[in-house]
Amino acid sequence: IEWWYFNGNLFDKDGKMYSFMDCLFKADTKKVKLPLLNMIPTKDICFAHYLLSDIKAKKFYSKVYPWVITSNDSFSKDLLSVNYIHPDFSGYINCEMKEINPFKFRLKTDYFDLILNSKKKVLLEGGKGFLKLNSFEAYYYSVTNLETEGELTINGKKIKVKGKSWMDHQWADRPYSLDKWTWFSIQLEDKKEIVCFEFNDGKKKKYSASMINKNNKTSHTEEVFIKPNGKKWKSKKTGAEYDLSWNIQIPSFKANLNIVPFLNNQEMIFGLINYWEGPIKINGKINEKPVKGLGFMELVGRPRILSTSLASLTEDYIKRLERFKPFETS
Repeated sequence: IEWWYFNGNLFDKDGKMYSFMDCLFKADTKKVKLPLLNMIPTKDICFAHYLLSDIKAKKFYSKVYPWVITSNDSFSKDLLSVNYIHPDFSGYINCEMKEINPFKFRLKTDYFDLILNSKKKVLLEGGKGFLKLNSFEAYYYSVTNLETEGELTINGKKIKVKGKSWMDHQWADRPYSLDKWTWFSIQLEDKKEIVCFEFNDGKKKKYSASMINKNNKTSHTEEVFIKPNGKKWKSKKTGAEYDLSWNIQIPSFKANLNIVPFLNNQEMIFGLINYWEGPIKINGKINEKPVKGLGFMELVGRPRILSTSLASLTEDYIKRLERFKPFETS
């Protein structure tokens, strides 16, 4: 499985804040043990998740496409270039994830049309961009400071925005069926960026943190302490409970950071998989100096409590597959 992931915190001319996430996945349907994929009549599949949050209005919009069709020339160029649509050609039909120049991107969905331009060198997680995560290995790098501008669309209204975004690219031979992680991208006002996470494959926990400063100097460590701070939120849709406030301590970075979300309800539902994804506010200290900033948090592997069958969750999706005839003979 391989994915290209973007998030960002953006502001309009009046200072109102908006946040987005855009992620495109490419997977081997026979090896990746995710719900829905065994229904797809092709070996390789792409699927897409994206969201938009209006912080002041406390509104959260999201799309989860368990299968998207890519154009014939997608993945055929030296740089990332993908155009995709939903299999039944309904709704918005011109989603795009394109690398215009090295580490300059265009993201286009029905929620946003953005240009992202990197202002720093690439951050290689762990120092080499190659992590050993207990029972498997993964390639992983981040582009941590993407100057961003463009347009959002909310209920038909176009909104010009500017801000800062983040990009992750990761790939591995891994089914991802039972994995659990708590992940943060952190962009501080002193021009440091940090990615840190706790990963649990069901047998053992693994921690990692990487930091890049304003001069592109990087630091890496596996000594990371990530603990919940007491704020919880329970989903009415899945019954899953998420810890939303956290304390992160990274001794070698001399960092002590507190995390709080801007909105509580940021749950994404992908078949029988549910996860929390959304913008966060950061306050704390590095080298005993106060720091603050913005970022994103992802919480995966929190158990669903409410009993929901795969059929009921995906009824509309299955109907769309049945209506989409061309793939029957491909």
